Amino acid sequence: MPTARHASGACLLAADIGGTKTDLGVYALGPGPRAPLATGRLPSTDYDGIVPLARAFLDAHGLAVDYACFDVAGPVVDGRARLNNLPWVLDEAVLARALGVKAVWLLNDLVATAVAVPGLSAADVVTLNAGKAVAGGTIAVIAPGTGLGEAFLTWNGHRYRAYASEGGHASFGPATPDEAALYLYVRERFGHVSYERVCSGIGMVHLYGFHRDRRNVIESPAIAARLAEAPEHEQARRIIDGALAATPDPLCVATLESFIAILGSETSNLMLKTLSTGGVYIAGGIPARILPMLQAGGFLARVKDKGRMSGVLAQMPVHVVTATQVALLGAASYGLERM
Repeated sequence: MPTARHASGACLLAADIGGTKTDLGVYALGPGPRAPLATGRLPSTDYDGIVPLARAFLDAHGLAVDYACFDVAGPVVDGRARLNNLPWVLDEAVLARALGVKAVWLLNDLVATAVAVPGLSAADVVTLNAGKAVAGGTIAVIAPGTGLGEAFLTWNGHRYRAYASEGGHASFGPATPDEAALYLYVRERFGHVSYERVCSGIGMVHLYGFHRDRRNVIESPAIAARLAEAPEHEQARRIIDGALAATPDPLCVATLESFIAILGSETSNLMLKTLSTGGVYIAGGIPARILPMLQAGGFLARVKDKGRMSGVLAQMPVHVVTATQVALLGAASYGLERM
Protein backbone atom coordinates (compact mmCIF):
# COMPACT_ATOMS: atom_id res chain seq x y z
CA MET A 1 0.00 0.00 0.00
CA PRO A 2 1.49 3.40 -0.93
CA THR A 3 2.26 5.94 1.76
CA ALA A 4 -0.39 8.67 1.99
CA ARG A 5 0.77 11.91 0.45
CA HIS A 6 -0.63 15.38 -0.07
CA ALA A 7 -0.74 16.85 -3.52
CA SER A 8 0.44 20.44 -3.84
CA GLY A 9 -1.90 22.66 -1.77
CA ALA A 10 -5.02 21.77 0.20
CA CYS A 11 -7.05 18.82 -1.12
CA LEU A 12 -10.68 17.81 -0.92
CA LEU A 13 -12.28 14.37 -0.87
CA ALA A 14 -15.71 14.44 -2.53
CA ALA A 15 -18.17 11.55 -2.60
CA ASP A 16 -21.58 10.86 -4.10
CA ILE A 17 -22.97 8.24 -1.71
CA GLY A 18 -25.54 5.89 -3.20
CA GLY A 19 -27.37 2.90 -1.81
CA THR A 20 -25.37 0.44 -3.92
CA LYS A 21 -22.28 2.39 -4.98
CA THR A 22 -20.27 5.44 -3.96
CA ASP A 23 -18.35 7.55 -6.47
CA LEU A 24 -15.33 9.38 -5.04
CA GLY A 25 -12.72 11.88 -6.16
CA VAL A 26 -9.85 13.92 -4.77
CA TYR A 27 -9.57 17.54 -5.92
CA ALA A 28 -7.25 20.51 -5.46
CA LEU A 29 -8.13 24.21 -5.65
CA GLY A 30 -5.84 24.92 -8.60
CA PRO A 31 -7.05 22.31 -11.11
CA GLY A 32 -10.66 22.61 -9.85
CA PRO A 33 -13.65 20.24 -9.93
CA ARG A 34 -13.23 19.26 -13.59
CA ALA A 35 -9.70 17.91 -13.05
CA PRO A 36 -9.69 15.34 -10.22
CA LEU A 37 -6.39 14.02 -8.94
CA ALA A 38 -8.00 10.59 -8.51
CA THR A 39 -11.45 9.06 -8.95
CA GLY A 40 -13.03 5.71 -8.21
CA ARG A 41 -16.15 3.77 -7.35
CA LEU A 42 -16.66 1.45 -4.38
CA PRO A 43 -19.64 -0.74 -3.39
CA SER A 44 -21.36 1.04 -0.51
CA THR A 45 -22.73 -2.08 1.12
CA ASP A 46 -19.26 -3.59 1.49
CA TYR A 47 -18.51 -1.06 4.25
CA ASP A 48 -19.94 -0.24 7.67
CA GLY A 49 -19.94 3.49 6.96
CA ILE A 50 -18.46 6.29 4.89
CA VAL A 51 -15.32 6.53 7.06
CA PRO A 52 -13.93 3.04 6.27
CA LEU A 53 -15.05 3.45 2.66
CA ALA A 54 -13.27 6.80 2.33
CA ARG A 55 -10.13 5.45 3.98
CA ALA A 56 -10.07 2.48 1.61
CA PHE A 57 -10.26 4.83 -1.38
CA LEU A 58 -7.59 7.23 -0.08
CA ASP A 59 -5.27 4.38 0.89
CA ALA A 60 -5.63 2.78 -2.55
CA HIS A 61 -4.47 6.02 -4.16
CA GLY A 62 -1.89 6.93 -1.53
CA LEU A 63 -3.51 10.34 -0.96
CA ALA A 64 -4.30 12.46 2.10
CA VAL A 65 -6.86 15.27 2.18
CA ASP A 66 -7.64 18.31 4.31
CA TYR A 67 -11.40 18.59 3.73
CA ALA A 68 -14.30 16.39 2.63
CA CYS A 69 -17.70 16.97 1.04
CA PHE A 70 -20.28 14.19 0.74
CA ASP A 71 -23.67 14.23 -0.93
CA VAL A 72 -26.37 11.87 0.31
CA ALA A 73 -29.85 10.68 -0.69
CA GLY A 74 -32.02 12.31 1.96
CA PRO A 75 -32.41 15.58 3.84
CA VAL A 76 -29.47 17.19 5.60
CA VAL A 77 -30.54 19.09 8.72
CA ASP A 78 -28.11 20.95 10.99
CA GLY A 79 -25.11 19.07 9.61
CA ARG A 80 -26.66 15.62 10.08
CA ALA A 81 -28.18 13.14 7.66
CA ARG A 82 -29.85 9.74 7.90
CA LEU A 83 -29.45 8.03 4.55
CA ASN A 84 -32.54 6.71 2.76
CA ASN A 85 -30.94 3.58 1.30
CA LEU A 86 -28.20 2.73 3.80
CA PRO A 87 -28.23 2.23 7.60
CA TRP A 88 -25.80 5.12 8.05
CA VAL A 89 -26.23 8.27 10.15
CA LEU A 90 -23.73 10.99 9.22
CA ASP A 91 -22.68 14.01 11.27
CA GLU A 92 -20.27 16.64 9.90
CA ALA A 93 -18.35 17.20 13.15
CA VAL A 94 -18.08 13.49 13.95
CA LEU A 95 -16.90 12.68 10.43
CA ALA A 96 -14.28 15.45 10.50
CA ARG A 97 -12.75 13.99 13.65
CA ALA A 98 -12.90 10.41 12.39
CA LEU A 99 -11.27 11.31 9.06
CA GLY A 100 -8.75 13.69 10.60
CA VAL A 101 -9.71 16.61 8.33
CA LYS A 102 -10.37 20.29 9.03
CA ALA A 103 -14.02 20.20 7.98
CA VAL A 104 -16.66 17.97 6.40
CA TRP A 105 -19.69 19.29 4.53
CA LEU A 106 -22.83 17.23 3.90
CA LEU A 107 -25.40 18.13 1.28
CA ASN A 108 -28.40 16.51 -0.32
CA ASP A 109 -27.60 14.70 -3.57
CA LEU A 110 -30.01 16.84 -5.58
CA VAL A 111 -28.44 19.98 -4.15
CA ALA A 112 -25.11 18.61 -5.36
CA THR A 113 -26.58 18.04 -8.81
CA ALA A 114 -28.04 21.54 -8.79
CA VAL A 115 -24.69 23.07 -7.79
CA ALA A 116 -23.19 21.51 -10.92
CA VAL A 117 -25.91 22.71 -13.31
CA PRO A 118 -24.69 26.30 -13.95
CA GLY A 119 -21.32 24.89 -15.03
CA LEU A 120 -22.70 22.35 -17.50
CA SER A 121 -21.82 22.84 -21.17
CA ALA A 122 -23.94 22.25 -24.26
CA ALA A 123 -22.25 18.86 -24.61
CA ASP A 124 -23.57 17.85 -21.16
CA VAL A 125 -27.27 18.22 -22.02
CA VAL A 126 -29.86 17.52 -24.69
CA THR A 127 -32.45 20.26 -25.10
CA LEU A 128 -36.08 19.18 -25.47
CA ASN A 129 -37.51 22.70 -25.52
CA ALA A 130 -35.29 25.67 -26.34
CA GLY A 131 -37.72 28.21 -24.93
CA LYS A 132 -36.27 31.57 -23.97
CA ALA A 133 -34.21 31.56 -20.79
CA VAL A 134 -34.37 34.68 -18.61
CA ALA A 135 -30.94 35.81 -17.38
CA GLY A 136 -30.77 35.18 -13.65
CA GLY A 137 -34.07 33.29 -13.71
CA THR A 138 -34.72 30.52 -11.23
CA ILE A 139 -33.55 27.07 -12.39
CA ALA A 140 -35.39 23.86 -11.46
CA VAL A 141 -33.80 20.41 -11.23
CA ILE A 142 -35.72 17.13 -11.14
CA ALA A 143 -34.07 13.72 -11.10
CA PRO A 144 -35.84 10.37 -11.26
CA GLY A 145 -33.43 7.64 -10.25
CA THR A 146 -33.96 5.07 -7.52
CA GLY A 147 -36.15 7.76 -5.94
CA LEU A 148 -37.37 11.14 -7.20
CA GLY A 149 -35.20 14.11 -6.27
CA GLU A 150 -35.97 17.80 -6.72
CA ALA A 151 -34.05 21.02 -6.12
CA PHE A 152 -33.83 24.57 -7.45
CA LEU A 153 -31.38 27.45 -7.82
CA THR A 154 -31.87 31.19 -7.43
CA TRP A 155 -29.63 34.05 -8.55
CA ASN A 156 -28.32 36.32 -5.79
CA GLY A 157 -26.89 39.00 -8.09
CA HIS A 158 -23.48 37.34 -8.33
CA ARG A 159 -23.98 33.60 -8.58
CA TYR A 160 -26.57 30.84 -8.38
CA ARG A 161 -27.30 29.25 -5.02
CA ALA A 162 -28.84 25.76 -4.79
CA TYR A 163 -31.64 24.85 -2.40
CA ALA A 164 -32.88 21.47 -1.22
CA SER A 165 -36.40 20.13 -1.64
CA GLU A 166 -38.19 16.92 -0.75
CA GLY A 167 -40.86 17.63 -3.37
CA GLY A 168 -40.66 14.09 -4.70
CA HIS A 169 -42.57 13.02 -1.60
CA ALA A 170 -45.45 15.44 -2.27
CA SER A 171 -48.83 13.87 -2.99
CA PHE A 172 -49.38 12.47 -6.48
CA GLY A 173 -52.09 14.27 -8.45
CA PRO A 174 -53.66 12.10 -11.18
CA ALA A 175 -54.24 13.87 -14.50
CA THR A 176 -56.20 11.16 -16.37
CA PRO A 177 -58.75 8.44 -15.53
CA ASP A 178 -55.99 5.81 -15.81
CA GLU A 179 -53.85 7.76 -13.36
CA ALA A 180 -56.81 8.00 -10.96
CA ALA A 181 -57.02 4.20 -11.08
CA LEU A 182 -53.25 4.04 -10.56
CA TYR A 183 -53.60 6.27 -7.50
CA LEU A 184 -56.09 3.85 -5.95
CA TYR A 185 -53.92 0.85 -6.87
CA VAL A 186 -50.85 2.30 -5.12
CA ARG A 187 -52.85 3.67 -2.19
CA GLU A 188 -54.14 0.18 -1.42
CA ARG A 189 -50.53 -0.91 -0.97
CA PHE A 190 -48.83 2.04 0.68
CA GLY A 191 -51.39 4.51 1.98
CA HIS A 192 -49.92 7.86 0.99
CA VAL A 193 -49.19 8.07 -2.73
CA SER A 194 -46.26 10.37 -3.48
CA TYR A 195 -44.84 11.23 -6.88
CA GLU A 196 -41.84 9.09 -5.97
CA ARG A 197 -44.13 6.06 -5.64
CA VAL A 198 -45.05 6.36 -9.35
CA CYS A 199 -42.20 8.34 -10.93
CA SER A 200 -38.87 6.76 -10.03
CA GLY A 201 -37.09 3.46 -10.35
CA ILE A 202 -39.17 2.20 -7.44
CA GLY A 203 -42.29 3.72 -8.98
CA MET A 204 -41.67 2.09 -12.34
CA VAL A 205 -42.19 -1.33 -10.74
CA HIS A 206 -45.53 -0.12 -9.35
CA LEU A 207 -46.55 1.17 -12.80
CA TYR A 208 -45.67 -2.20 -14.31
CA GLY A 209 -47.84 -3.97 -11.74
CA PHE A 210 -50.73 -1.58 -12.35
CA HIS A 211 -50.77 -2.14 -16.10
CA ARG A 212 -50.52 -5.90 -15.56
CA ASP A 213 -53.09 -6.21 -12.76
CA ARG A 214 -55.64 -3.46 -13.49
CA ARG A 215 -55.34 -2.75 -17.21
CA ASN A 216 -54.76 -6.41 -18.06
CA VAL A 217 -51.76 -5.84 -20.33
CA ILE A 218 -50.33 -9.32 -20.88
CA GLU A 219 -47.06 -10.03 -19.09
CA SER A 220 -44.31 -11.81 -21.00
CA PRO A 221 -43.07 -14.89 -19.10
CA ALA A 222 -39.51 -13.97 -20.12
CA ILE A 223 -39.81 -10.45 -18.67
CA ALA A 224 -41.50 -11.82 -15.56
CA ALA A 225 -38.59 -14.22 -15.03
CA ARG A 226 -36.02 -11.44 -15.50
CA LEU A 227 -37.80 -9.26 -12.94
CA ALA A 228 -38.13 -12.12 -10.46
CA GLU A 229 -34.39 -12.84 -10.52
CA ALA A 230 -33.34 -9.17 -10.35
CA PRO A 231 -32.67 -7.35 -7.05
CA GLU A 232 -35.14 -4.54 -6.37
CA HIS A 233 -32.78 -1.76 -7.50
CA GLU A 234 -32.29 -3.49 -10.88
CA GLN A 235 -35.94 -4.13 -11.75
CA ALA A 236 -36.57 -0.73 -13.35
CA ARG A 237 -33.57 -1.29 -15.62
CA ARG A 238 -35.08 -4.60 -16.79
CA ILE A 239 -38.38 -2.84 -17.58
CA ILE A 240 -36.57 -0.12 -19.54
CA ASP A 241 -34.61 -2.76 -21.47
CA GLY A 242 -37.88 -4.47 -22.36
CA ALA A 243 -39.41 -1.24 -23.63
CA LEU A 244 -36.36 -0.33 -25.72
CA ALA A 245 -35.73 -3.81 -27.14
CA ALA A 246 -35.69 -4.42 -30.90
CA THR A 247 -39.11 -6.03 -30.40
CA PRO A 248 -40.54 -3.88 -27.58
CA ASP A 249 -42.49 -5.63 -24.85
CA PRO A 250 -46.05 -4.13 -24.71
CA LEU A 251 -46.26 -4.15 -20.92
CA CYS A 252 -42.86 -2.48 -20.56
CA VAL A 253 -43.84 0.11 -23.19
CA ALA A 254 -47.10 0.89 -21.37
CA THR A 255 -45.11 1.28 -18.15
CA LEU A 256 -42.63 3.70 -19.73
CA GLU A 257 -45.38 5.73 -21.39
CA SER A 258 -47.10 6.21 -18.03
CA PHE A 259 -43.81 7.04 -16.36
CA ILE A 260 -42.99 9.69 -18.98
CA ALA A 261 -46.44 11.27 -18.77
CA ILE A 262 -46.30 11.50 -14.96
CA LEU A 263 -42.74 12.85 -15.11
CA GLY A 264 -43.99 15.53 -17.50
CA SER A 265 -46.74 16.54 -15.09
CA GLU A 266 -44.47 16.71 -12.06
CA THR A 267 -41.75 18.52 -14.01
CA SER A 268 -44.21 21.26 -14.91
CA ASN A 269 -45.49 21.34 -11.30
CA LEU A 270 -41.94 22.09 -10.16
CA MET A 271 -41.47 24.65 -12.95
CA LEU A 272 -44.59 26.51 -11.87
CA LYS A 273 -43.83 26.35 -8.15
CA THR A 274 -40.34 27.76 -8.65
CA LEU A 275 -41.23 29.87 -11.74
CA SER A 276 -38.13 28.46 -13.40
CA THR A 277 -37.66 31.03 -16.14
CA GLY A 278 -34.00 29.99 -16.25
CA GLY A 279 -35.08 26.53 -17.33
CA VAL A 280 -35.47 23.04 -15.91
CA TYR A 281 -32.80 20.32 -15.97
CA ILE A 282 -33.91 16.69 -15.88
CA ALA A 283 -31.14 14.61 -14.31
CA GLY A 284 -30.88 11.22 -12.62
CA GLY A 285 -30.13 7.78 -13.95
CA ILE A 286 -33.33 7.14 -15.89
CA PRO A 287 -33.89 10.12 -18.26
CA ALA A 288 -30.66 9.75 -20.25
CA ARG A 289 -31.44 6.06 -20.80
CA ILE A 290 -34.93 6.76 -22.17
CA LEU A 291 -33.99 9.91 -24.09
CA PRO A 292 -35.56 8.79 -27.41
CA MET A 293 -38.92 8.32 -25.68
CA LEU A 294 -38.63 11.72 -23.97
CA GLN A 295 -37.96 13.27 -27.38
CA ALA A 296 -41.00 11.61 -28.97
CA GLY A 297 -43.39 14.38 -27.90
CA GLY A 298 -45.57 12.94 -25.15
CA PHE A 299 -43.34 14.27 -22.39
CA LEU A 300 -43.42 17.90 -23.55
CA ALA A 301 -47.15 17.67 -24.21
CA ARG A 302 -47.66 16.87 -20.53
CA VAL A 303 -45.20 19.56 -19.44
CA LYS A 304 -47.24 22.17 -21.30
CA ASP A 305 -50.64 20.80 -20.25
CA LYS A 306 -51.26 23.40 -17.57
CA GLY A 307 -54.27 25.32 -18.83
CA ARG A 308 -53.84 29.08 -18.59
CA MET A 309 -50.15 28.68 -17.74
CA SER A 310 -49.30 26.60 -20.82
CA GLY A 311 -47.93 29.64 -22.67
CA VAL A 312 -45.66 30.51 -19.75
CA LEU A 313 -44.30 26.96 -19.60
CA ALA A 314 -43.68 26.92 -23.36
CA GLN A 315 -41.13 29.73 -22.88
CA MET A 316 -39.13 27.84 -20.23
CA PRO A 317 -36.17 25.79 -21.53
CA VAL A 318 -36.23 22.06 -20.83
CA HIS A 319 -32.95 20.11 -20.83
CA VAL A 320 -32.03 16.48 -20.14
CA VAL A 321 -28.66 16.09 -18.41
CA THR A 322 -26.67 13.39 -20.21
CA ALA A 323 -23.32 13.95 -18.48
CA THR A 324 -22.30 11.32 -15.94
CA GLN A 325 -21.34 11.77 -12.27
CA VAL A 326 -22.94 15.23 -12.10
CA ALA A 327 -23.65 14.92 -8.36
CA LEU A 328 -19.97 14.17 -7.69
CA LEU A 329 -19.02 17.22 -9.75
CA GLY A 330 -21.41 19.31 -7.68
CA ALA A 331 -20.10 17.95 -4.38
CA ALA A 332 -16.56 18.76 -5.48
CA SER A 333 -17.57 22.27 -6.58
CA TYR A 334 -19.40 22.88 -3.30
CA GLY A 335 -16.46 21.72 -1.19
CA LEU A 336 -13.79 23.58 -3.16
CA GLU A 337 -15.76 26.82 -2.92
CA ARG A 338 -15.93 26.51 0.86
CA MET A 339 -12.21 25.77 1.11
